[in-house]
Amino acid sequence: MMGNRCAVIGVGQTHYTTKRRDVSIAGLVREAALRALDDAGLTFKDIDAVVIGKAPDLFEGVMMPESYLADALGAAGKPMMRVHTAGSVGGSTALVGASLIQAGVHERVLVVAFEKQSESNATWALSTHLPFNASLVVGAGGYFAPHIREYMRRTGAPDHIGTLVAVKDRQNALKNPYAHLKIPGISREMVESTPMLWEPIRYLETCPSSDGACAMVLSSEQAVTGRPAWVHGTAMRSEPIFRAGRDTVNPQGGKDCAADVYRQAGIADPRRDLDVAEVYVPFSWYEPMWLENLGFAAEGEGWKLTESGATALEGDIPWNASGGVLSSNPIGASGLIRFAEAALQVRGMAGEHQVDGARRALGHAYGGGAQFFAMWIVGSDKP
Repeated sequence: MMGNRCAVIGVGQTHYTTKRRDVSIAGLVREAALRALDDAGLTFKDIDAVVIGKAPDLFEGVMMPESYLADALGAAGKPMMRVHTAGSVGGSTALVGASLIQAGVHERVLVVAFEKQSESNATWALSTHLPFNASLVVGAGGYFAPHIREYMRRTGAPDHIGTLVAVKDRQNALKNPYAHLKIPGISREMVESTPMLWEPIRYLETCPSSDGACAMVLSSEQAVTGRPAWVHGTAMRSEPIFRAGRDTVNPQGGKDCAADVYRQAGIADPRRDLDVAEVYVPFSWYEPMWLENLGFAAEGEGWKLTESGATALEGDIPWNASGGVLSSNPIGASGLIRFAEAALQVRGMAGEHQVDGARRALGHAYGGGAQFFAMWIVGSDKP
């Protein structure tokens, strides 16, 4: 049992871009928070606690940034805590905030996640360096590319599948006013003409480096304002990054996390029972891989679902209608954006990328070496 009902009553996002020179980190998070509060019709005075999420401090070179963000987030004299689960942290932040509502600890919680990548170099922060280790990878792409190649080998997926995802998500991003990458006329030919960064990942098959923040106001049933998105299920799982027999292509942690959140929400068949999914896809090939990991397709069949057009905005199970991580990637916030976009869909407030009739949606985040997972299902009806 989840305990008390929890709802999303406010969502706020900044515009995602390469460099936000006009604001500090404090200004960035405050911008998102104020927009979430405005959406909920509330002020900082109405918030009981703040939960903030952030990827590794090395990404900006600012240690424990949450220590100076309390004022910017109206948290002076209130409980404030930080969450960190690598790239999945945005999703985990939402779940920690929701747990405070479900447990009856607070009535309204503000959750915020951010990244200001322009103030450091996340690619090198994610790379191993001498003298500690021989540098065999550069950034996350260098780590995940072998997993993608193994997926292609196992399933026989043709080379163009990743290109299809890259085009689809960037086309969706054109409908999202907050998206970082907007590439009019995006096409397979354009993607395939870009340089190979980590075989088989081309330049336009990978996520950008973004500055940005996302915030949500979570509420108990008694404190709901406006049009809520009800939380139907929440789950987090992790697994050791290195262990004998670990399947990095189809991680057990992801399968277990999905099974748990589906059980809570009464989902028997995610493709049939869900209307839209916002899934953490930082490299285009992770769409077919996660289609299998999350049970939308049988093992070895994910790429066929992508190729069929089922995950397109007009398909039967749209994935990443917002443009996804491929179009905006402030790492610490990327997972929270997935959760927030799922909430916007079931509230009917996703604008031009709204999926008609969306009533139940999945928000998904993963991080580390595909070892941390966070998911929730939200709906327009009370659970």
